[in-house]
Amino acid sequence: MCTACACGTQDSASTQAAAVGADASVYTVSGMTCGHCVSSVSSEIGKVGGVTGVQVDLASGSVSVSGAGFSDEDIRAAVERAGYTPTGAAPVGAF
Repeated sequence: MCTACACGTQDSASTQAAAVGADASVYTVSGMTCGHCVSSVSSEIGKVGGVTGVQVDLASGSVSVSGAGFSDEDIRAAVERAGYTPTGAAPVGAF
């Protein structure tokens, strides 16, 4: 059972809401333990203006976000609205 949200699911798979390009930033998010957690984080980040792609890797706790016109603070706030803790961001190259 998921200890973060008590949804009763266990899922170690990654999910991809949209294509994540070479201009992505990767955020570390703590507290995600299941598919519901991944869905919640993806959904909130996807609502941020300018975000064109979100990819969550549950196993590593990493969230890759691509697009333009948003700030790290926008993404951190979205992660917090989903009920999780963002711990860092770094630009990355192509996936």
